[in-house]
Amino acid sequence: MRSVGLDVHLDFCEVAIVEDGEVRSAGRVETTPERLELFAASLCPDDRVALEVTGNAWEIARILEPHVAAVLVVSPSDTTIRQARGKTDRLDARTLARLLAAGSLDGVWMPDQATWVMRRRLSRRSQLVWARSRAKNQVHAVLMRQLVGRPPFSDVFGVNGRAWLAELELAFEERETVDAAMRQIAFLDAEIASVEQLIAAAALGSVEVKRLMSVPGVNVIVAATFLAAVGDIRRFKNPRKLVGYLGLDPRVRQSGPGPATHGHISKQGSTRARHALVEACWTTVRQPGPLHAFYQRIRGRRGHSVAIVAAARKLACLFWCLLTREQDYAYQQPSLTKKKLRRLARIVHEAVAA
Repeated sequence: MRSVGLDVHLDFCEVAIVEDGEVRSAGRVETTPERLELFAASLCPDDRVALEVTGNAWEIARILEPHVAAVLVVSPSDTTIRQARGKTDRLDARTLARLLAAGSLDGVWMPDQATWVMRRRLSRRSQLVWARSRAKNQVHAVLMRQLVGRPPFSDVFGVNGRAWLAELELAFEERETVDAAMRQIAFLDAEIASVEQLIAAAALGSVEVKRLMSVPGVNVIVAATFLAAVGDIRRFKNPRKLVGYLGLDPRVRQSGPGPATHGHISKQGSTRARHALVEACWTTVRQPGPLHAFYQRIRGRRGHSVAIVAAARKLACLFWCLLTREQDYAYQQPSLTKKKLRRLARIVHEAVAA
């Protein structure tokens, strides 16, 4: 059995192999599907391969996986390669091969096809929302430069607000900026609606998503983002491991005889999932139930900022319980849950009708 290390780049992979305790470099392989297929065919069925997480690592792993015993995609923070005194492609590949041969590497969980598709859709939606916010900020900047003051509508980009913007007297160069931004916003609105229809269609067929949506404040985007980040909930033996995976666990420092100190959260794992949980808690903690009482208790001692993050951690633990026990939230508001599901069905129906 050989251990193969790949240092992955955009155009090539540097290869190193450990066999019978000796490490050797094996040259480079171009990162094209044809070359990778040839390389995979040259490997033995009992070989193991390790490579670090990169943008193209998952596709490389998919090509190699049928030809070898195991493919481990590892986090760069677990390999100590970044801290090495000598760092070249050749040395990095040899280090990966040695660590794999020594059994010192833990692979990152590889998502299944459905989870991967949902991740890509949510990522695309996030990028579109960011671009739309940027265009809206351009409009607000124009209003500030032109001393327009506060708009007469709470939503400048609603129906009435758009009509008001169209009739507003502005300098010709600022009018060009506003018109261009409004065209961008209209296009991005359509793209966001399109990807949200795909997310809603997948959510209607998912028991797990609908179960998480039984919690007040949790919409389809929050539920889908959480499930796309964690995948199969049975991977986590207890809620503590899930919290650590999401980076919501506090950092602990202790040295000598002194007591341990707990600092800020570790912020490891999916940033998007953490933000979604915190965003959901802004609504969830206002609803009657255990999360509301927990938030109020922590806020009285530590303040709002600490309390809302603690509530997000508690919400992640609640999600673990709901999914592992296959139960809906006991303190749900049935009418609110039905309203969420009706909205999902309406989004999907509109997509089919279009």
